[in-house]
Amino acid sequence: MQFGYALLLSFVAGLATVIGGLIIFFKFKEDNINKFIVGALAFSLTIMIGISITDLIPESTYVLLSNLGISKGIIYSFLAFLLGILAIKYLNVITKRMEQKNDLYKLGILNMIALILHNFPEGIATFMSTYKDFNLGLKLTVAIAMHNIPEGIAIAVPIYYATKSKGEALLKTLLSGIAEPIGAIIAFIFLSKYISNTLISLILILVGGIMITLAIEVIYPKVQKYNIKSMTILGIFLAICLLSISIVLS
Repeated sequence: MQFGYALLLSFVAGLATVIGGLIIFFKFKEDNINKFIVGALAFSLTIMIGISITDLIPESTYVLLSNLGISKGIIYSFLAFLLGILAIKYLNVITKRMEQKNDLYKLGILNMIALILHNFPEGIATFMSTYKDFNLGLKLTVAIAMHNIPEGIAIAVPIYYATKSKGEALLKTLLSGIAEPIGAIIAFIFLSKYISNTLISLILILVGGIMITLAIEVIYPKVQKYNIKSMTILGIFLAICLLSISIVLS
């Protein structure tokens, strides 16, 4: 049953990209779209950092210290966190090379490829978090879904205006979003035989490194680019409220 929930939430998080793509069916003022994007991204990055430093990393580190001893526990925790950081930094190098192209259709395609690369580890993160703790996975799903919606906009809008094809624009957003459940399935196939508290803890610390780096180096610069401080503050405030409520109720 836990496997089913984990896979379902990874699908929900990934397919939120398609929700963003639906914007091509409506007419919105650009200012309103930008405000929504900033609020969603600010909310998402705050949740990602908050979950990592209050839940993923401390609880998983405690498990490793208990199972492996203090010395090995600290070393393994550090290496897992560092690997998460390096994974996102490497993906950023790849995606920045892609962004050199600025043709409208190519921009949409490159956005899609870049987001597939980022969505794949997010799918693993959602799946493994839910597999360990449904409530933790649910919070992470909300955070990832909130930043996948603006990502869907980034894919669908340029492709639609370049091709005038709503079907193609939505297909490309779907291809990006489906990378998350694919990542979840692959993680389960390769890791199911070895799943233990120690392995899950190592992966969740790695996920913490991925989430914090993704929030600071990928999502936050996008928020700064729009320079809409009121929506940034609102997104952060709502995320802090949600985190505070979840901590009190847990």
